[in-house]
Amino acid sequence: MAEKDPVTEGIIGAAIEVHRHLGPGLLESVYEEALCHELNLRGIRFERQMDVDVVYKGIVIKNQRLDLLVDGKVVVEIKSTESDHPIYKAQILSYLKASGLSRGLILNFGKKTMMEGITRVANNYPS
Repeated sequence: MAEKDPVTEGIIGAAIEVHRHLGPGLLESVYEEALCHELNLRGIRFERQMDVDVVYKGIVIKNQRLDLLVDGKVVVEIKSTESDHPIYKAQILSYLKASGLSRGLILNFGKKTMMEGITRVANNYPS
C-alpha cells in the first residue's frame, strides 16, 4: 500500500507499543485485548469482533468476523505466528471485499519485532 494515512499509522504505533511490552509468543486473544487497550489510551475508535455479511447472488450466505475495524476505515487482522501464510492475505482481502472497505492491516505479533509482522493490504477491486 503506497499511501500512508493517520489512522493506519496510529494502529501501527499502538501495535509496536504492545509488542514492545509483551514480545512474541502469546495467544492472539491476548494481543487483541492489549491492542484494544492501547487504542483506547490513544483515543482511536474501533469496533471489536464485528460481523460482516458475505453476499452471494443477492443473498447473505454467511457472516465473517473481523478482529478489529478501526475508525470505520481499516480492517485489522491479528495473528501470532512465527511464519506468514498466504491465506492471511486472502482472508483479509475477503474481509475488505465483504465490508466494502479498501484498507487493511495484518498484525503478526509472533515475529521478533513488530515491524517484521506488519502487512499493509489494499483492496483495489470494486465490490
